[in-house]
Amino acid sequence: MELAVASAIGLLVAAGVWLLLRARTFEVVLGLTLLSYAVNLLIFSMGRLAIGKPPVLDAGAGAAGHTLANHVDPLPQALVLTAIVIGFATTAVLLVVAIRNRADNRSDHVDAREPEDKA
Repeated sequence: MELAVASAIGLLVAAGVWLLLRARTFEVVLGLTLLSYAVNLLIFSMGRLAIGKPPVLDAGAGAAGHTLANHVDPLPQALVLTAIVIGFATTAVLLVVAIRNRADNRSDHVDAREPEDKA
């Protein structure tokens, strides 16, 4: 499971960086979104990948009987939930700025100049 999550994070980072290096604003916004997804997965995986464990405490564990092995850390889950909301708002703002930039400059290129064809 750890290999699958690490591979997914690596793939998201690679695709995000590749899209950030493109010359169109929509691709840059999409690259930033993929990078935020990768960071969210990284933060979430820092809370240990545990299948079948209760989110906070086991119902059968007493006050003195709970250890770190009996529950999953809820802090990374809360951080990722907050990051998802902030990432959605940031993506919305970036899309509005990109749409306005395209309307003002009549170009989707990041420097507002279309590359000249050499045909």
